[in-house]
Amino acid sequence: MKAMQTRKLAAEALGTALLLAVVVGSGVMGETLAAGNVAIALLANALATAGGLYVLITLFGPISGAHFNPAVTLAAWLSGEKGAGETAAYVVAQGAGAVAGVWAAHAMFDLPLLQFSQHVRSGGAQWWSEGVATFGLLLTIGLGVRHARERVAALVACYILAAYWFTASTSFANPAVTLARALTDTFAGIRPADVGGFVLAQLAGALAGWAAVRWLLAGGQQEQGLAEVQRP
Repeated sequence: MKAMQTRKLAAEALGTALLLAVVVGSGVMGETLAAGNVAIALLANALATAGGLYVLITLFGPISGAHFNPAVTLAAWLSGEKGAGETAAYVVAQGAGAVAGVWAAHAMFDLPLLQFSQHVRSGGAQWWSEGVATFGLLLTIGLGVRHARERVAALVACYILAAYWFTASTSFANPAVTLARALTDTFAGIRPADVGGFVLAQLAGALAGWAAVRWLLAGGQQEQGLAEVQRP
């Protein structure tokens, strides 16, 4: 049992690290090659993130559930799928992995490992966007696991690709990702002072999404696997 838990935490840390390496690295590459065209840079960032998510969820889903996101783990805890201890361990693993992924991206592009973002992302529209983005993500996972379990990886990837473009915030939708992106002064960064507003909005969106899934599935059915993607 202990070895199984260790593998789950390792999968969460490694998967989140690779996700952040994709997000930050593709942002650096996209901005460099786009020559000032922000739309092209964002498109490159969004496509790379969606592709990376599909691969990572497919690979790590059978091991840990492929949460890579404290908001998703929170939903699993609220649904009774995880105890408080395992939930806390998942969140710590995700946070550590996210920071490691940012540093890995910096190293790949020969950037200083330690840095803080100056990218301002604040205001009511940004916070509302994060709430909506996280709400939609929880709906995608919760209903996807119930109705199209084998396609959850593709559903999440497609949703995030769309959310990059339909939200003013470019859809972080993930507290661990948000905290780690404060540590990169690149295209994907967020100013540390703006992290709190994003995280609060994400948690509110996650709670609303979790409640909506429970209501839509009419009680009980959601317990078959909310937030546990492709569990064998």
